[in-house]
Amino acid sequence: MSIVAAKSDRSNASVWVALVLLILGTFGAYSVVGLNQALLFLIGGALGMTLYHASFGFTSSWRVFLNERRGRGLRAQMIMLALAVLLFFPALGAGELFGQSVQGNVSPVSMSVMIGAFIFGIGMQLGGGCASGTLYTVGGGSARMVITLIFFCLGSLIATTHLQWWFDLPHFAPVSLVTSLGVVPALLLNFVIFAVIACLTVYFEKKRHGSLEVEKASTHQGWSRFLRGPWPLIWGGIILTLLNFATLALAGRPWGVTSALAVWAAKSASLLGVDVASWAYWQIPANAKALSQSLWFDITSMMNFGIMLGALLAASLAGKFAPNLNIPKRSIIAAVVGGLLLGYGARLAYGCNIGAYFSGIASGSLHGWLWLVFAFLGNAIGVKIRPFFFPNEKPQATTLTGC
Repeated sequence: MSIVAAKSDRSNASVWVALVLLILGTFGAYSVVGLNQALLFLIGGALGMTLYHASFGFTSSWRVFLNERRGRGLRAQMIMLALAVLLFFPALGAGELFGQSVQGNVSPVSMSVMIGAFIFGIGMQLGGGCASGTLYTVGGGSARMVITLIFFCLGSLIATTHLQWWFDLPHFAPVSLVTSLGVVPALLLNFVIFAVIACLTVYFEKKRHGSLEVEKASTHQGWSRFLRGPWPLIWGGIILTLLNFATLALAGRPWGVTSALAVWAAKSASLLGVDVASWAYWQIPANAKALSQSLWFDITSMMNFGIMLGALLAASLAGKFAPNLNIPKRSIIAAVVGGLLLGYGARLAYGCNIGAYFSGIASGSLHGWLWLVFAFLGNAIGVKIRPFFFPNEKPQATTLTGC
């Protein structure tokens, strides 16, 4: 059997595996918890498929800009955020959406956010992905990213042993631009900032290359392109925003990722005999409940499982599901170190590129902007360190693959 035929057979089999697991997960969530949980699980699946087919990588977009001054990925993020605030701010200002009470991801403006985001930014480049990127590349068949995910969880757990010390560092109370300024002024301010960032990427890209990068044409069109990809980057940003808004409507709060990774690690440690429940972090009512309850009840966990299965389905439909266990030693070390930094940094910063950056800014939280600044600085350091672990890596000026 040829390599191509074997790869095709593997992808065909994994399509059915993904579909069966998505169906079982949906019915399981519905029977154990209820309709909302089942729908959130399916939203997770749609997020995974979108992330994979659009190759919507936060990490790669930042790396490409830092190395090559190509800003297509960053501009897509600004469009995504602009649509997000347009949808989120009126709902958060009203305090309800479709009759359900909603609240944003609004967290303190603090040193822990600055330090955590900076650490997370370095981890993004070493681990090879952000929070959403780690999940969708694992689902897409990346064996290396499984290592990143394991140590991402471990880093999250380590942070919970002394997290309050970080939170007690100098900080200001949470600041909501929606509450402080009002919906319309907050929208206008955010639109101006998004436009300035987008214009800066255009300026630096034209200065370096003379023209803006054009997205490569797809070999698939119509329904075939929807199923097999790749999707235009802008499509990805718009769909991610709509799915985040659907999450707000169903869960009463925006999309998040990393809180579940700490729960997974804590449950695993408990099974190994570690008395995690006695730690101060896990005695906070919400965290204690997440630790004691089945994962069926944890919204973030169910959405994360959906993301991985959605990415598995997308990779399989694209004929690209082909796990490779031949991972260079330096790459493994980078995955371990990067994963630990990602997990540790996310807990300090009240979230990751999704919970703090995407959903934080969409919520009008000032800490989301603080996260962006310091995570970008961390990425700049990570990009400088990255060649030691990936000595043969080629520039990514013409494509954004993975996270």
